[in-house]
Amino acid sequence: MMMGWGNKKNPTVSNEDLKLPVGKYELVNSNGIHGNSIPSSPVKKSMNKYAFACAVLASMNSILLGYDVGVMSGAIILIQEDLIITEVQEEVLVGSLNIVSLLGAAIAGRTSDAIGRRWTMAMAALIFLMGAAIMGLAPSFLQLMGGRLLAGVGVGFALMIAPVYTAELSPASSRGALTSLPEIFINAGILLGYISNYFLSGLPAHLSWRLMLGLGVFPSLLLGLGVLAMPESPRWLVMQNRIPEAMVVLSRTSDDQAEADARLAQIMDAAGVQGNDDAHQSGGHEGTSLHISNSPDAQKSHGEGVWLELLRPTPLVRRLLIIALGIQFFQQASGIDATVYYSPVVFKEAGIHSQKGILAATVAVGFAKTGFILVATFLLDRVGRRPLLLTSALGMTVSLMALAMGFDFIENTSETNKGAVILTILAVCCNVAFFSIGLGPVCWVLASEIFPLRLRAQAASLSVIVNRIVSGTVAMTFLSVSRAITVSGTFSIFACLSVFCVAFIYIFVPETKGKTLEEIAAFFDEEEAKRLSQGAELELGDTTSLVQKN
Repeated sequence: MMMGWGNKKNPTVSNEDLKLPVGKYELVNSNGIHGNSIPSSPVKKSMNKYAFACAVLASMNSILLGYDVGVMSGAIILIQEDLIITEVQEEVLVGSLNIVSLLGAAIAGRTSDAIGRRWTMAMAALIFLMGAAIMGLAPSFLQLMGGRLLAGVGVGFALMIAPVYTAELSPASSRGALTSLPEIFINAGILLGYISNYFLSGLPAHLSWRLMLGLGVFPSLLLGLGVLAMPESPRWLVMQNRIPEAMVVLSRTSDDQAEADARLAQIMDAAGVQGNDDAHQSGGHEGTSLHISNSPDAQKSHGEGVWLELLRPTPLVRRLLIIALGIQFFQQASGIDATVYYSPVVFKEAGIHSQKGILAATVAVGFAKTGFILVATFLLDRVGRRPLLLTSALGMTVSLMALAMGFDFIENTSETNKGAVILTILAVCCNVAFFSIGLGPVCWVLASEIFPLRLRAQAASLSVIVNRIVSGTVAMTFLSVSRAITVSGTFSIFACLSVFCVAFIYIFVPETKGKTLEEIAAFFDEEEAKRLSQGAELELGDTTSLVQKN
C-alpha cells in the first residue's frame, strides 16, 4: 500500500512533513503487525565519534540519579542507626527524591526551550552539587531531607534533558545506541554507589553515610566542566533561527556534508523555518534569507501553547502520549526501584544477616544491571526497540514470579534454606538484567524520539513526571506494603503488572529503529491523515446509504 506523505496542501498533516531518502525497511504498526514500508537509509554507518563524545558528556547527568539510588540503598541502613529514624521516615527519605524530581522535570522542559539544552544540563549539575553537599554535611534528619529535596530537583532536570539532547544531536543510524547512554550512566552510577557502600561501611556510622552521600559532588563537578566542551543541540539552534551555528554542529555530527544538509533541511521543515534553496545547500551561512514561519505549528515550536496541546491533545498527540507515558508507567510499576533501593532489605529478609554479605550481594546486582545495559546498547540499532522491550518485560515477569516463590518458601519455613536464598539472589539479578536489556533504556529512547520537535522538550518533561510519580510511590510504600501483605505478596503484584506491561508493548508500541526524528513524526502524521480520511469515507458511505433507503 502506498503511503502519501502530507504537505501544506493537506491540512490534516503537520508542518513536519518532509522529503524522505530512497530505501525501505519494514515498519511495525501500533498493533504489532508488520505492514507498510517507508523510506529510510539502508546503509549501516559507523558511529560518529564527535556525536558519541557529546552523548557521553550529556549522559553524565544520569550518573547523578544512579549514584544517589545506589548509595542510598546502603546509606539508609547507617542513617537509621545513626539518626534513629522510623520506618516511615526511611521510606520518605528514600522516595522523596523521586517525587520532588517532578518539579525539576516540569521546570526543565520550559527552561531547555528558553536557554538551551546545554545550559539546562549545567543547571542540573549545579543544583545536584548543592544538594549532595548539604546531605554530606547534614547534622540532623531535617537538614538531610532538605539536601535530598534539592538534589531531587537536579535529578529531575537531568532525567529530562540528557535523552532529549542526545536524541537531537545524534544521526538516525546510531540514535538508539547513543540515546541509551543515559541509562548506561544511571547503572554505572548505581554500581559506583554500591561499591562505595561496601568500602565505606566499615567506618563509624556517623561518618560513613555522610561520606557516601557527600561524594555525589564529584560527578556534578565533572559534568559542569564537561558542559563547557559541548555544542548546543542543532534542533534548538534552528528553533532560535541560528542556522549557521546549527550547520556547524550538524557537519561535525554527520558522516558527510550531504547528510548534514539533509538533516538541516528536515529540521528546518519541522521547525517551520523557511529559507531560499541556497539555505539548504550552503548550510544557512551569512547572506541566506531565513525566517521563522508565523504558522501555528511554528509558533508552537517556540513554546507557545505547547503545554495546552499536551494537556488537551489531538487524537494524534493523544496516541503519542499513550505510548510514551504508558511505557514510563510500566517501567516503574514493575517494581524495579523497590528492587534497587531496598536490595539490602530484600537480601536481609532472604536470610543474609552480615552487613558485608548484604552489601556484597548488592554489588553483584549492580554488576548485573550495568553489564546488561551494555548488551542493550549494542542491540538497540540492530534488533530494534520493540523486540528488546518484549524480551525485557517477559524476562522480568518470570524473574518476579521466581522472586515471589522464593520469598514464599522463606516466609513459610522456620530455618534458613540456602537454596531459597540463592534463588532470591539469582531472581533479583535476573530481574535487573532483563530490565536493563529493554525497559530501562528503551523507555527514554522512545520518549525522546516519537514526539515532533515543537513538543519534544515538554513531552519529555511529562514522561519524567509520570516516571518519577510511579517510582516515588513504589519507593515510599514498599516497606509498608511488604509488612502488610508480605514480601512475596508484594513481588507477586509487581509480576502481575509486568504481565500487563507485555500486553501494552505488544498492542501499542511501534518500531522506530533507523528513522530520523523527522521521519518518525511524519509517519505518525501519515497514520493520522489516513485515519481521518477513512472516517470521512465512512461518513460519506453512511449518508449515501440513508439516501438510497429513502
